[in-house]
Amino acid sequence: MSGPAASRGFRRCAGILGWIKPILRDDWLIYGIVALHAALGIVAITATGESSAFAYLAYFPTWPFIFLVFFPFLYALLILLQVVHRLERRRGLAAWLILSDKRLAHFGAGLILLCSMMIFQGTFTSLKNAFPIWWGGFPYDAVQADIDRILHFGRDPWHYLYAVGANGFVRGFIEWNYNQGWFILCFSALFWVAVSYDARAIRTRYFLCYVLLWIVIGNVFAGMFLSAGPAFYGNVTGDAARFAGQLAFLGQSDGGMHSAARMQNYLWATQQRGEAGFGSGIAAFPSMHVALVTLNALFLFEFSRKAGLAASAYVAFVIASSVYLAWHYAIDGYFSVVTTIVIYSLVRWAMAGRSALNGAAATVWPKQDVPA
Repeated sequence: MSGPAASRGFRRCAGILGWIKPILRDDWLIYGIVALHAALGIVAITATGESSAFAYLAYFPTWPFIFLVFFPFLYALLILLQVVHRLERRRGLAAWLILSDKRLAHFGAGLILLCSMMIFQGTFTSLKNAFPIWWGGFPYDAVQADIDRILHFGRDPWHYLYAVGANGFVRGFIEWNYNQGWFILCFSALFWVAVSYDARAIRTRYFLCYVLLWIVIGNVFAGMFLSAGPAFYGNVTGDAARFAGQLAFLGQSDGGMHSAARMQNYLWATQQRGEAGFGSGIAAFPSMHVALVTLNALFLFEFSRKAGLAASAYVAFVIASSVYLAWHYAIDGYFSVVTTIVIYSLVRWAMAGRSALNGAAATVWPKQDVPA
């Protein structure tokens, strides 16, 4: 690289780093929560001598591949298509705007934040692995299943779903969506909010809601009212008959890639061996699947009522799917919706008018001239 070119490159890198610093400062609260959550989790697990519950290493290399390779590749491809789609005389301007220092800085700061989420998810999974060890089992399945039955007119709700949807095609689609479609939608949204300059107005608030959902719903309430879910009801209560018909139907797809029965067998075997893995641990109440799609629906309502309504319909579908696939009791989803709305509302209220907590949305960006 020639002298002038190298000089320009260094200046560009310095400019990008200059933009990154205030974004990282704005993220201090999120990093603080991640650090506190990890510290408390490590102390609690270490103090009880359950080091087998630690799951941090299970997130390597899957999490870095997803958020540092796979999603960035798709994001770059979309940017390229956006530039190419422009009229010939506007492609240069489009490329300059999309690849400006501030946008690249936002992208870099977002990747750093997503790396911290790997630690966060590792702590969540580690605590989830430890809960049944601390409890000595899953004490609340019978109570929660009975509440479910009372709320649904004396029948377990899977009976109603199977009355209209007990066929292989429906099962296959629901399994794919619950295992793959949900992941794509939720974590692509997380990636976009983290790295996109256009999402700066909601970035800090979204991530605060995100981490609080995992902590409050996925750790606190799950740990307080630990249950395994219908798939494992017979294992933890001794009553194998209550959900036998449902599990027999789900077992017909046991060999499929997205089979709920196959995943449930894996989780139970991992649980029994005391192993920690990516996404391991069993805790049905409340449902994080439902919580995350509810969070996305609430944010979509801020931009479009139609998009929010469509996302709300998807929330209802995920709740029904979680019951259909024997992952959850219906109350797991109902409780998650209510709790997510409360957390979203409290965070929105707390951040209203407080620019210090408003993340990148509150950063005063220096003016950057558009080339002629």
